[in-house]
Amino acid sequence: MKLSKLLSPERVVDLEAADKAGVLRELCGVMSTSKTVKDAAAFRKAIEERESILSTGIGLGLAIPHAKVSAVKDFTVAIGRAKKGIAWDSLDGNPVTLVVMIGANDRQAAEYTKVLAAVVSRVKDEALRKKIAAAPKPSDVFALLAD
Repeated sequence: MKLSKLLSPERVVDLEAADKAGVLRELCGVMSTSKTVKDAAAFRKAIEERESILSTGIGLGLAIPHAKVSAVKDFTVAIGRAKKGIAWDSLDGNPVTLVVMIGANDRQAAEYTKVLAAVVSRVKDEALRKKIAAAPKPSDVFALLAD
């Protein structure tokens, strides 16, 4: 599945939050602008609970907070870019500069794993991450990911 089908330009942002909890709140707010998120509070709670179980910081400056919950009708993605690294308890211990938040309906279990794998595969590309970091504005980040 192409990332561009799950994402829209308005859900790609430069993060203002300076810590993990703030980033989760901020991106949940961005996700709530999607027509696929029926209950923003329930989605945020699911994201925070998932993060409390195990950090979604996968290394390489990436975090992929995600949740399956009935509060989301269909797959939705938001992306936040941090100019300064954010402490995240990542697998490699390094701060996070790119956060890809994924929401899905709890009935989408089969597709969920495929979408997670596709997103991780896409953003783990070092050349792409460098282009994302250098992009002047969020709309340029969207254009890079829409390819």
